[in-house]
Amino acid sequence: MKIKSIALTLFAALSIAFSANAQKTIVDVAVGSSDHTTLVAAVKAADLVAVLQGAGPFTVFAPTNAAFAKLPAGTVETLLKPENKATLAKILTYHVVSGNLNAAAVVNAIKGAKNSFKVKTVSGGTLTASLKDGKVILTDEKGGVSTVVATDLGASNGVIHVIDSVVLPK
Repeated sequence: MKIKSIALTLFAALSIAFSANAQKTIVDVAVGSSDHTTLVAAVKAADLVAVLQGAGPFTVFAPTNAAFAKLPAGTVETLLKPENKATLAKILTYHVVSGNLNAAAVVNAIKGAKNSFKVKTVSGGTLTASLKDGKVILTDEKGGVSTVVATDLGASNGVIHVIDSVVLPK
């Protein structure tokens, strides 16, 4: 009986924890990540918080702080200025796709499209997903390449995949 009680308590605690995580939006998940402080600052500067807390579902390819650091010196600081809000919003929404594309769906789409799958972003641009050495690679409209380094970070309104470079629209 004691084991059953402990098991039920553990199950209840896990259910509560899972439920709490399932209620976090994409923004909440990003805010909770020390690797995405630059992204969070950019989302706030572009006034996209409300959008990314919306119903979705969204698939977000989220660049890390290190990804932003790869941009030329001063780029992030310039983009965060109020007068560059529209440009920043276009870049950030280029990292967002409508719908909930988990890692398996992305890989299946790539394989089904003969190793190259084009996906339309919320900004209206196109990202090309492909596989290289078993990893998903994103190629932007300028020929820049980013590797997906973590997948399927779930949120109540979509999914996040972490990328190692910022992708840029035309």
